[in-house]
Amino acid sequence: MVTPAVFYAVNDLKIGEIKVKERSEKSKYLKIDLNREAIKILALTLSAVLTAVDTKTFINTGHLYPGGVGGVTLLIQRVAAQYFDVSIGYMPVNILLNAVPVYIGFRFLGKRFTAYSCYTIVLASVITDMIPSYVVTYDILLISIFGGLIGGFASVLCLWVDATAGGTDFISIYLSVKRGMDAWNILLGFNIIILAAAGLLFGWDKALYSIIFQYAFTQIIQALYHKYQQQTLFIVTKEPYKVSQAIYDVSCHGATVLSGTGSYEQKERNVVYSIVSRGETKQIMNAVRKVDREAFVNAIRTEQVRGYFYQKPIE
Repeated sequence: MVTPAVFYAVNDLKIGEIKVKERSEKSKYLKIDLNREAIKILALTLSAVLTAVDTKTFINTGHLYPGGVGGVTLLIQRVAAQYFDVSIGYMPVNILLNAVPVYIGFRFLGKRFTAYSCYTIVLASVITDMIPSYVVTYDILLISIFGGLIGGFASVLCLWVDATAGGTDFISIYLSVKRGMDAWNILLGFNIIILAAAGLLFGWDKALYSIIFQYAFTQIIQALYHKYQQQTLFIVTKEPYKVSQAIYDVSCHGATVLSGTGSYEQKERNVVYSIVSRGETKQIMNAVRKVDREAFVNAIRTEQVRGYFYQKPIE
């Protein structure tokens, strides 16, 4: 028989071990969160620096209009300088024009997401006003291509860590989440009005080269960022329900199991059909391989989805 003193001592020891374990787990997760936050701030800072350098070198040298809020800001600066002989800073105009997109972000997308985006917007604006202009090349075609690539990569850095460079990115992501559209083709459409105004005021050659800039900008985003693009998966497998569960575990997307017959062996086969985010496809394929190493996977790009499609919420 265990005496009360021994019983309570043993219980106290177990409770103490549990508390130590809990503190250890909390410390571990806190360390991971701090590392993530540090990486996020570093990526956003680098994005802001690249955006500012791109503006003061390629965009200003070529007199291009990058579209979005940044393009409107430059358009206002150049109209004020040429027609009214007034010099306006980049920062106040850019921050003022971002007010409505930032409101959309706070209201519909997520407070942390919008707060990090605001950090990037303000930092990029401040750096743009601080650093001097620098000419890399006067070749307008090279400026359009490489300026677009650098600007697109700066935006991708933000998107990778769940933030944006501001402006029409907020609107594009909002439409992607609510309507399931490919955001960056929408972004290209938003910029037609800016380019038309620039062409009327400052000449069509700069506006046309700005289209090349915008195309390079959009393509680098589509190539490197896939969250709002969808893919259809057809998976021929012997373990359809385990595969369906693996898809759900990774992406929270369901699947439909279809019955078929293999034409070569004339045996019954099961096909798992699912639509997932393109950014999750590789991870899903790895999970499927663990369940069925012989599974045959066909991934097809999905142009449009109608009906409910789960999107992971933005913080």
